[in-house]
Amino acid sequence: MGSQPQTLAPIENAHIEAAYARWAPVYDFTFELVMRQGRRAAAAAASRPGGTVLDVGVGTGLELPMFDHDTRLVGVDLSEPMLRRAAVRVRRERLGNIDGLAVMDAMRLAFPDGCFDAAVAPYVLTVVPDPAATLDELLRVVKPGGEIVLVNHVGAEGGPLAAIEAWLGRRSASLGWRPQFPWAIIGEWIATRDRAHLIERRAIAPLGLFTLARILRTA
Repeated sequence: MGSQPQTLAPIENAHIEAAYARWAPVYDFTFELVMRQGRRAAAAAASRPGGTVLDVGVGTGLELPMFDHDTRLVGVDLSEPMLRRAAVRVRRERLGNIDGLAVMDAMRLAFPDGCFDAAVAPYVLTVVPDPAATLDELLRVVKPGGEIVLVNHVGAEGGPLAAIEAWLGRRSASLGWRPQFPWAIIGEWIATRDRAHLIERRAIAPLGLFTLARILRTA
């Protein structure tokens, strides 16, 4: 496993579960609009008509309707209250391509090696205690030739936004995510994994607050 940079604020699964139990009733109202473009971009990049995609950190299922309807999907999340809302969405929108929703730790996925055509993790790496361990698991469960698709906030390197992120970063445990998250965490992980190759990195609206990254798993 790769080591985490010292700049990461500590966060534990217990913090995450408690935070997202609080967020679940208002999550869609609070975050749907600002994260919509990132979710659409992630779903478009990860869709595999005729294939199966793992959605890690599926939450309330906001991106599930955005995938190609011929893509089979399995969604996992640490938060059971969030998953209950995802299940309601699947029934309400009659999403027949969802093969399952399960409570699962992104750092310890209960799937065999190489069983998915792609894995998508929208807004997840700022949440998990160990981003490198999570990326290792995504790489493990994706088939050779498949992709990991990430959308994530990447922290500002300076200026007023960096100061705000630093202030929020001291409250990471109560928020349930880390506002400070340097690209180097992802970049250094890719550089130390022989089977991981970055094929795309681009800013996502609004205002370039989020970054989409596509990582190919080579043979």
